[in-house]
Amino acid sequence: MSRMVNPRPNSLSSHNLTRRHLLTAGLLAGLTAGVTVTGAGTAHASPFDPPTLRAQGDPDFHPVRFRLPVPSGRKAIGTTAVHLVDKGRIDPAMPSGQRELMVSFWYPAEVDRTAPFAKYMPARTAVEVDDAWTGENGLALPSGSFDFGNTVTHARVDVPAQRLRHPVVLFSPGYQYSRFVNTAQVEDLASRGYVVVTMDHPHETPVEYPGGRFLPGAAEAEPPKPSDIRAAVDTRTNDARFVLDQLERIADGDTVDAEGKDLPDGLAESLDLRRIGMFGFGLGGYTTGDTMLEDERVLAGADLDGTLQDDRLKGPLGDVAVHGLDRPFLLFGSDETQRTAPGKEYYDKSWAAFWSNQRGGRLNLALTRTKQKAFTDYQFIFSQLFHDIYGEDPIVSSVIKALVGSAKPARSVLAQREYLAAYFDLTLRGRPALLLRGDSPKFPEVRFVR
Repeated sequence: MSRMVNPRPNSLSSHNLTRRHLLTAGLLAGLTAGVTVTGAGTAHASPFDPPTLRAQGDPDFHPVRFRLPVPSGRKAIGTTAVHLVDKGRIDPAMPSGQRELMVSFWYPAEVDRTAPFAKYMPARTAVEVDDAWTGENGLALPSGSFDFGNTVTHARVDVPAQRLRHPVVLFSPGYQYSRFVNTAQVEDLASRGYVVVTMDHPHETPVEYPGGRFLPGAAEAEPPKPSDIRAAVDTRTNDARFVLDQLERIADGDTVDAEGKDLPDGLAESLDLRRIGMFGFGLGGYTTGDTMLEDERVLAGADLDGTLQDDRLKGPLGDVAVHGLDRPFLLFGSDETQRTAPGKEYYDKSWAAFWSNQRGGRLNLALTRTKQKAFTDYQFIFSQLFHDIYGEDPIVSSVIKALVGSAKPARSVLAQREYLAAYFDLTLRGRPALLLRGDSPKFPEVRFVR
């Protein structure tokens, strides 16, 4: 994630550049950029209604607000942000001199039609994430094209929690990705009766703290070395274990927010800490496995397209790949990554090693016609953005395919939601899941690799 830079002039609207030139530039930039982004949406909007399409001509550059897919569960959703300080870890970059985290709770809520819907991202974070996509190494779009700060989710802010015990699921994002990047998956789980706790990992991605304090993301640099990835996983695992400790304190009635903020009414009582799961995207999947290896409180985990080694080509293997786990773990990969059979394209030694060493339940699924970012909100963000700006120019589909694959956004999101929910329903609730027994005619885009 790049640091903040001055917005570029909106020179891309010049008539000297055709829409095809701009789209091609965006395609090439997007394939080489290491930027990371998040998605957004409008409450109660139909999740995949096509945006108003432009006639052939100049691109219609404007800020685009995104529509999150409507959650499929029956429960209303609430959300709240909490500021945590880990007094056991030193961090000289923080005013407190200690490790400081921002986490969000997404939970089944009492119906309250008066509370505001949560914005997809805090304002300053939204600007920086947009800049990462629209800067010099971005997608050849003017600054402000990704209007994350004015997009809304389906969750209402600080509303009372539903007064039932709910399983708890932690979420860890990809390397340099924000905790908001998988909101479509998170909201869906909350609507089905889970309390989901999403974590930012400071010094990787922008983090916005109470009172206006802002910590930028890591500056652009060369690709991380294997030692950097190992250090990041260690730090993230400690973050996750600290959050688990704070959940226990919350359940005991303690105030854990650094500013003394009270949690929404009933949220503490809704946490069923006997049933804890975790999932993550990219490096967050690696973090999930490592956390389970270190902490038995996490009963089931899922890895969304994340290698389990410090460098996918060079290694070394992560400890979780070497030792496996004695609890269930789901591998869910894109169509062109994370294979477990030697000699096949995209072979990943870490997934193969984990599969051999895993002692608990195991599944290895592949979502066809997708690339890695399809496991984030970008699956639908790019489609909405490019069609809204460029209309139906045929090259739009080529740009989207290069970034997230050719899967239809609605189908891809639905498949991810259904399989994640079925997996956690089985492992945390003991509910039989026919969907996990083998290839399903309902989802031909999902293949059982093993």
